[in-house]
Amino acid sequence: MRHNVKGRKLGRTTSHRRALFRNQISSLIQHGRIRTTLAKAKELRPIAEKMVTKGRRDDVHARRQVREWVADRTLVKKLFDEISPRFADRQGGYTRVIKLGPRQGDGAEMALLEWVDYSFDGEETEAAEA
Repeated sequence: MRHNVKGRKLGRTTSHRRALFRNQISSLIQHGRIRTTLAKAKELRPIAEKMVTKGRRDDVHARRQVREWVADRTLVKKLFDEISPRFADRQGGYTRVIKLGPRQGDGAEMALLEWVDYSFDGEETEAAEA
């Protein structure tokens, strides 16, 4: 019986799994959307939600807690200055998981993990202006 056993191991050791999630959360903050397997997306979602909640607090302790997961200081600044203020009036549910279907090579179920206010058109116009 699996009573009180949370999370998926994803075929990795604890340190490898933590490193994977650190890289994915950094990519999510940087790009606004990532394509990954469904299992990884479901495991990453609560971590991303907690990062935004800490970003809404915007104090030194919250920044230090986010730095445990996000190594790049510019991404921490982006989380606190751009991403978290967008969700200031939202009580939770900052990310969405969109199922994409099976991957060609091995049939793994793929998904997109993105912020709920992500718009593909807005990103193109920002890149054109830059």
